[in-house]
Amino acid sequence: MQNVTDSFVSLGHWPSAGGFGFNTDILATNPINLSVVLGVVIYFGKGVLNDLLDNRKQRILSTIRNSEELRQAAIEQLEKARARLRKVETEANDYRVNGYSEIEREKQNLIKATSENLERLENYKNETLLFEQQRAINQVRQRVFQQALQGALGTLNSCLNSELHFRTISANIGILGVMEE
Repeated sequence: MQNVTDSFVSLGHWPSAGGFGFNTDILATNPINLSVVLGVVIYFGKGVLNDLLDNRKQRILSTIRNSEELRQAAIEQLEKARARLRKVETEANDYRVNGYSEIEREKQNLIKATSENLERLENYKNETLLFEQQRAINQVRQRVFQQALQGALGTLNSCLNSELHFRTISANIGILGVMEE
């Protein structure tokens, strides 16, 4: 510390007409140079430094405002997205409930239609069986009638003589002739 104060004291001892040269005493020259440079920088650089700091402050404030606006917009978008999500979830639940009820309704309709088809097929089967039964009965009747007729004709042919046979045929032809007119 003593050397620093000595360098300030020795300022008065410098020769005034020595010209320009290098002073090799570092302790004597640096504090003076630094104080001069700092004085010049503070005097002339004060306005520039204030302008730089003001510009930086304005940019920071602008960035903060932009960030706040973006944050607010993001919050609004988030709220809109949440509202839309709630709406979509509600619609999905409605579709799910409606879908289940629609499936149940279709199931009941299918069961009803199948039941009706089975009933219709059962009726058709019964009608077909009845028809086939009637046809079989008619075939048996025709066969019995044919056999009875053949038996009767055989009996008549064996019992009747030619004259009785001729009169019976003539009488039947007469009856048929009257029926045709």
